[in-house]
Amino acid sequence: QVQVVESGGGLVQPGGSLRLSCEASGSNIINMGWYRQAPGKERAVVAVVFSGGNTLYADSVKGRFTVSRDNAKNTISPQMNSLKPEDTAVYYCNVYAEVQGRATQYWGQGTQVTVSS
Repeated sequence: QVQVVESGGGLVQPGGSLRLSCEASGSNIINMGWYRQAPGKERAVVAVVFSGGNTLYADSVKGRFTVSRDNAKNTISPQMNSLKPEDTAVYYCNVYAEVQGRATQYWGQGTQVTVSS
């Protein structure tokens, strides 16, 4: 069993910055990433760091968000700069881990990010 714990989030003005953090317990972590869900919209990927080290960013955050992963600590943290009102959403940490030979997906509880003046 893997537990996913998020921290960070809050209210920030447009153009501001915010940093989220996620820590996963357990072992055999494969991929770690962040998704977000805005009101009335489906959950969508923000960034994913794959086990091989490659990183995927959503087009909407490229150049503004930078995600870092620490494999030794099983953490992943996006640094979000130049935030826009459209970045307002609940942000979820996502973890894939190998559990009993199967890739199993886990989600954090979500943390609210609000970009508003």
